[in-house]
Amino acid sequence: MNLHNTWPKRPTAKGSPNVLLFLTDDVGFGACSTFGGPIQTPNLDALAGSGVRFSQFHTTAMCSPTRAALLTGRNSHRVGMGRVTARPSYYDGYTSVIPRTAGTIADILRASGYHTAMFGKGHITPEWEMSALGPFDRWPTGLGFDYFYGFLGFDTNMWAPDLVENTTYIDDKHAGKHFDETLADCAIQWIFDQKATAPEEPFFIYYASGTAHSPHHAPEAWLQKYRGRFDLGWDELRRETFERQKRLKLLPQDTVLTERPDNLPAWTTLSPTQKLLASRLMEAYAAALDHCDHHVGRILASLKELGELDNTFVLFIQGDNGGSAEGGFNGLLFEQSWANGFDEAFEDQLKQIHEIGGPKAYNHFPAAWGWAINAPFKYYKQVASHFGGTRNGLVMSWPGVIADHGSVRAQFHHVVDVLPTILEAAGVEAPNSINGILQDSIDGTSMLYAARSAEAPPARITQVFESMQNVGVYHDGWMACSTPENDPWEGFASRKTTELDDKSWELYYLSSDFSQAIDLASREPERLEQMKRLFGSLAASNNILPIHSPALGAEGKPSLGSARRSFSFRRRIRRLHNDAAPHTVGRSFTINCKVVVGPNGGNGVIACHGSSVCGYSFYLKDSIPVFYYNAISPCTCRVAATQRLNVGESTITARLTMERNAPGAAAKITIEVNGAVVAEGRVARTLRTFLNQNGFNVGGDSVSATSPEYKLEESEFDGELGVLTFDLA
Repeated sequence: MNLHNTWPKRPTAKGSPNVLLFLTDDVGFGACSTFGGPIQTPNLDALAGSGVRFSQFHTTAMCSPTRAALLTGRNSHRVGMGRVTARPSYYDGYTSVIPRTAGTIADILRASGYHTAMFGKGHITPEWEMSALGPFDRWPTGLGFDYFYGFLGFDTNMWAPDLVENTTYIDDKHAGKHFDETLADCAIQWIFDQKATAPEEPFFIYYASGTAHSPHHAPEAWLQKYRGRFDLGWDELRRETFERQKRLKLLPQDTVLTERPDNLPAWTTLSPTQKLLASRLMEAYAAALDHCDHHVGRILASLKELGELDNTFVLFIQGDNGGSAEGGFNGLLFEQSWANGFDEAFEDQLKQIHEIGGPKAYNHFPAAWGWAINAPFKYYKQVASHFGGTRNGLVMSWPGVIADHGSVRAQFHHVVDVLPTILEAAGVEAPNSINGILQDSIDGTSMLYAARSAEAPPARITQVFESMQNVGVYHDGWMACSTPENDPWEGFASRKTTELDDKSWELYYLSSDFSQAIDLASREPERLEQMKRLFGSLAASNNILPIHSPALGAEGKPSLGSARRSFSFRRRIRRLHNDAAPHTVGRSFTINCKVVVGPNGGNGVIACHGSSVCGYSFYLKDSIPVFYYNAISPCTCRVAATQRLNVGESTITARLTMERNAPGAAAKITIEVNGAVVAEGRVARTLRTFLNQNGFNVGGDSVSATSPEYKLEESEFDGELGVLTFDLA
């Protein structure tokens, strides 16, 4: 028996490169300067100058599916992520639950001696697993990352982010800073700490900024930089982008610039005020992406300072899908309006035009800008049948290994190919099992061969696509796809299921038609039928079937709070997750609590749920009970008593009574003190959904102030709270 040298050993990856994987959000192929777009991204330009650009790289057309496919190397439906986590269904391909048989790149690299960290947007955790109690298996730290700093949902207020560190919801300690700056600060510090602790060991960082998903927030100086830059309009912008793309040799010279969809307006048909608002919204998007690129540059500069840049394999995916059309025709001052099915009056938007990009707006540009930045392709995010939804720019850089700097690669590839590419660069083989669990096969294939040789034949000859019932299949230069049936700005609940046999199909020969411009379906009916059969086979083997509306399949979805009618809280509660909180949408409710007010008066929040954009708050203001309901500006309602509470104990009650038993209906609001009604009011509509991760609070607010009448730092209740009960009708 060997009684010596029995210390446990950590696996080592000495000599392997660091790996830095960037992913941005809702950035179309033709958005940034690196791929011919109008938005300046000098740091990505420089990275491409020291590496190669891929002009035929694809995502899934939506956030969560792309992220799941990226991390696991498997087609998104095979790992349960056929749609975003907010719209799961009980079919295998759509549950939003990544199985343990689909280990991530972080799992594999950590087991091989890498230090792993993730920064930014998650959007891969089932909503019913996002409470502070977990389970944490599908939080980033449960998916192979030693460290996580970011947010779990689909977007966040960049001026007041809903933060998570590892498995803990935390307060933002950097008030007033844009989140992209804070995120880069944290990543840089982690890199320096890692190299100080284990200088010879490599790291893997997955850096997923929420930019440029709405809200399109940016500091004022960056907003000013783009003033007037988009007054030319989306049609001319797209044409200019197309010409730059050809000059950069990103497209074959015979590529056709596809036409604007019939349901989007020509820029020339807009009034001067419509053009003003549309331009301002696009300026904010551009400023946000440019600002994000600036902080990417800081991260790369930190590696250079450490002498690690030449030993770092960098992949930068510019967008998890194409540009978004979810802003509708005029754009939005508040993204939440779209999710709630509320129309924003153009006059109200104009009144708040000065807030665009700042902390008082949650803005999203018009759909036509989303189309324009996807040049030269058709359509936009959600539309997996066409490259406007799935074609994204990829830059790969590895100084000293990847030569032919500044060149373009045209091999067809998909986001599932990122995992095997990283494994090849790291010199690591995919394991048969992880933590004792046998692993499913990986769908991806490495792209390093293409980085080394522009002339190498493509390793990927087949790929299946599906998102929001938009389907497609690529095989050996051909693409068969369905014609989109729904517009992205339409509410999910109104969409109907269209059976596969009832879809209208298109056919393209991409080898001579780069942009899907020439539909050959009527000329090649036999080939189209072959491609449709191929799609059916791949759809069956990849858990894509049944293809169904996002309005279907939610029955029986796990939930911590949806079935509860009564809640009791006995002390300060911070950021109780939406799924665990009282589900008030479409329901009447009553909040009741005993409070003790001192001789100096009482101030602070009794209970609230929401954010500065929408939600409700019940609070004391100078000992006066107030209930504030924000159904998205300008639809707000403030109900307040006329007299202050007496010093000592009082029982205060807030009641919201729906006028109809339907989400979005108007409601009556009543405040009672010691059983007597002291104030009444009416809100013209109520929220149909809660679209933030700020959560429910008792005894104070969190993340951003739900009422404009108090500041977040002053929201803590300064008296005594008894047991608070919350009852739903």
